[in-house]
This record gives sequence, C-alpha cells and structure tokens, in this order.
Amino acid sequence: MKKYDQCLDQELLIKIRSGDDEAMEYLMEKYRGLVRTEARKFFLTGGDEEDLIQEGMIGLFKAVRSYQEERDAAFSTFATICVRRQIYSTVTASNRKKHGPLNNYISIFGSFTEENGKLNEVLEDSLENPEELLLRKEKIRNYYDIINEKLSDYEKQVMEHYLNGDDYTQIAKKLGRTDKSIDNAIQRIRRKLNQDS
Repeated sequence: MKKYDQCLDQELLIKIRSGDDEAMEYLMEKYRGLVRTEARKFFLTGGDEEDLIQEGMIGLFKAVRSYQEERDAAFSTFATICVRRQIYSTVTASNRKKHGPLNNYISIFGSFTEENGKLNEVLEDSLENPEELLLRKEKIRNYYDIINEKLSDYEKQVMEHYLNGDDYTQIAKKLGRTDKSIDNAIQRIRRKLNQDS
C-alpha cells in the first residue's frame, strides 16, 4: 500500500474507478481518522462510537462513488459532508424509533398489594385460570422486588419517565440532567435487569 503514499486523492479516485481495490482500501484507511473525528461529535442513543464510525465509513464509501471532479470542491471537503450527513441521518432515524412509547407497560412505582389498580388492570384482562393468575401476580411481584433491589432511586425515576413514553431529552429536562446521563442510566437499567431475566 506504500505505492499509494504519493498519490493525490484525485489519482486514487481514478484508480478506484478503474477497478483498483487496493486504492479503495488505501483511501478508506486514509480517511478513517476523519470519520472517527466526525463520529465523536454525535451521540447515538443505544449505540456506541463504533456504530457511528461504521455509518461514517458508509458515508465515505458513498462519497467515493458519487464524487465529481468537475465540481469546485476538493474530495476531502465532499467526503466530510457525506460522512457527517450519513452519521446525522442515522442518529436522527435512531431517535425517532427509539423514543416511541412502549405498547404495554406496568407502573413500577405503585404499591404491590392486590388493590393496586394498575396491577389488577393487567391481570384482569387475562382469561387465565386462578392458578395461572396467582403465578403471574407472583412473577410481577418478583420483578418489582428485583427493580427495587437493583436500581437506584435515580434509575427508577428515569425508568418511570421512559416507560411513560418520554424521550431522553424530555427526561433530561424533567430531572435536570443531560441526555447522555439519561442514556447511561437506561443502559445501566437494561444491564441490571437483564442479569436476572
């Protein structure tokens, strides 16, 4: 790959268009640092930096395929725009899907008595026999116990707002925290609850 060290981007693009896979590999590697830099500027809910880097590399690939020399922009400028757009589109799409309210949920902060309205609403809709109903109530109580035992008060607050359909930004405003803090809390909640499921 050292044979490409002296090549300008325009020369590499010509080689790539003539089918030189090594030139493509070299150019992608050359711009990996740019992709990393752009990825660090964004935050992907439920994802990590590597996910954003992969999206950025897709944007870079698109830039290679669609760059036109006759335009008055250097390839590096065009590549930066394509990478940024790809990452931004991914983050935006992720946020739209991620924050829709859940279809079914149970309040995690009611009392755990049988008089608890929300608990009974969930259970009364079922056509289960009394034994299945009792087992289901017990399972729900156990889940509440796990929540109370494993989660901090802050995590319980975040979870309640999340289950009520609030997105990360809304939760952050209500609790006086950052979006990143809310995302971290939700990741911890998932990790803690998945240990017992």
